[in-house]
Amino acid sequence: MEKLNLFFDRIKDLSFWQRLFHWRRVRNLSFDAYEEFRALARETEAVRETTGRLQNRITELSARNENLSQRVREMEVQSARKDAYIEELNGRLREHSAGIQELTKKVAGFEAIREDNVKTYNENIARLNQTKDSLEAERRRLNEEKLREVADRLEAMKKQWSEHETDVKNSIIRICDVNHVNYIEKVPFRGNPDNTIEISGEYIIFDAKSPANDDLSNFPTYIKIQADNLKKYASQDNVKKSMFLVVPTNTIDKIKQLTYRLGDYDVFVITRDALEPVILSLKKIEEYDLAEKLSPEDRDSICRIIGKFAHTAKRRIQVDQFFSEEFIDIVLKSQKDLPEDLRKQVIEFEKSEKLNPPTEKRAKIISIDELQKKSEEIDAEAQSKKLSPPVSEDEK
Repeated sequence: MEKLNLFFDRIKDLSFWQRLFHWRRVRNLSFDAYEEFRALARETEAVRETTGRLQNRITELSARNENLSQRVREMEVQSARKDAYIEELNGRLREHSAGIQELTKKVAGFEAIREDNVKTYNENIARLNQTKDSLEAERRRLNEEKLREVADRLEAMKKQWSEHETDVKNSIIRICDVNHVNYIEKVPFRGNPDNTIEISGEYIIFDAKSPANDDLSNFPTYIKIQADNLKKYASQDNVKKSMFLVVPTNTIDKIKQLTYRLGDYDVFVITRDALEPVILSLKKIEEYDLAEKLSPEDRDSICRIIGKFAHTAKRRIQVDQFFSEEFIDIVLKSQKDLPEDLRKQVIEFEKSEKLNPPTEKRAKIISIDELQKKSEEIDAEAQSKKLSPPVSEDEK
């Protein structure tokens, strides 16, 4: 710009003489000014291009700025909405915080209750375990007592069975002494039966049989074998064809067959309680001189009496067995079900009690008249007190 300005200043102040004598300088200056002008033109063009680009850039930036402004406005709207939503959420949060605090209090209460429940549960479990241990100990004690009772009963039964042969012999001797029947100590025939009595010149055999152990399942078979073994006596002279096997009372219910018809002789299974009525029934025949001369009516009477004696003896055995089982059951229940203090008191009273049934004197006949009189007195007293027992189906 310096050259161009200098050129225009020279041209504007150029005089005629200067045109003539100094034109060469003006012309050189014009060349320099032109070069400067061209450089300036190039710069101007460049500035114009730059300005165009800048204008386009400004337009573009303005459009972007408008878009950004639109987005800013949209963002401001969204921000306002979000602020309102956040405020709403804050309100809800405050509400939920209050609910959470309330629930926290409830949870704390529930935790305290749960701890109390756990403590109570543990205490109950401890008491339950203690009660269980006590019950187990009581159950073991009762089982041991029951086992001892069963063992004692079995021992008593075995003792009774082991002494059965002696008891039967003593009973038969006593019955024979009281009723004047001949008891044979040494039989005049082959063999050695347990007990033999003589009535009307005939020898009647009573063999005592008892189980070998507490297993009664094979006892009926054993009785049948023993009934067959009595055949060795049936073929001998003056031995009565009716023979008797005497078994313990507490085994009779295991034997289904009580009478064996074995061809030329018969075997009857009875208990020790039935010895006296059976012997008395057999002795009734002694009142006749010869049994072969009895009339049919007398034979029927004798058979009827013997049958009635047999039925009465069996019925008495059956009733005694029933009441024995009932009494044993009552005693066991009283020992198991009664409280400890009452059971001890019962035992003390039991020790002080004593039963004294009428004693039997040797060589003294039991009077039928006295028995009937006593029975009538009992019936009269029962009727006066309205204690008459009901009539059973068998008695009807």
